[in-house]
Amino acid sequence: MEMKINQIKEELQAADMNMLPVIIRKYESDTRNGVVTLIKKYQGRIQKLEAEKLRIELMKQYEKKYEDYSHICGIDEVGRGPLAGPVVASAVILPKECDILYINDSKKLSEKKREELYDEIMEKAVAVGIGIVGPQVIDEINILQATYEAMRIAIKKLSVSPDILLNDAVTIPDITIPQVPIIKGDAKSISIAAASIVAKVTRDRLMIEYDKLIPEYSFAENKGYGTSVHIGALKKYGASPIHRQSFIKNLI
Repeated sequence: MEMKINQIKEELQAADMNMLPVIIRKYESDTRNGVVTLIKKYQGRIQKLEAEKLRIELMKQYEKKYEDYSHICGIDEVGRGPLAGPVVASAVILPKECDILYINDSKKLSEKKREELYDEIMEKAVAVGIGIVGPQVIDEINILQATYEAMRIAIKKLSVSPDILLNDAVTIPDITIPQVPIIKGDAKSISIAAASIVAKVTRDRLMIEYDKLIPEYSFAENKGYGTSVHIGALKKYGASPIHRQSFIKNLI
């Protein structure tokens, strides 16, 4: 007895990605237009998944290059440019056979996708460290030194000691662990990309909490960056306790 198209649709919807090719083969000789459309749709999903798996393998190029090291750690930061709030760094050691798909430079991901990946990274990573340096210290030692300090804090907070660091573009002073600075590393290394996601989500959540305490500056929307709304509020209300004085001295 021929399956109804709705039944085939339900079977395809219920199947996990490993079973999809088997179900597709079962119905690919069915010439009904509705079935042909369904098969094409789910074949497209399989192709996208295979393309994503290939992209992720390419993002493991540095992890494969240094695979003789037991614990490879990706380092990245977020928050160098904002007028307010901390700079946040993250250090992430992923398992050797990392199976997390869709990891990418955090700037290329939607907020929803970053949140989903943050949870998966925190669950599956061998170790995660986070370093936060506030605006007062940024003003005292400058943003570059504050960024280095946030990275050093993140490394110290790892529960497992890394053997090598893959850094997004920088070499961190006062660190004895071997370092590999990679230009645009958050788009080339899965470990650095994972660190960029953890740092971004951590900082965004902090700025949302600050927005609840000092809502005048719309920190939940602008995350401390110098949008027109933020600068307008700064001129109207003056600086808040989390503004970087060295960043806003020419604005107010």
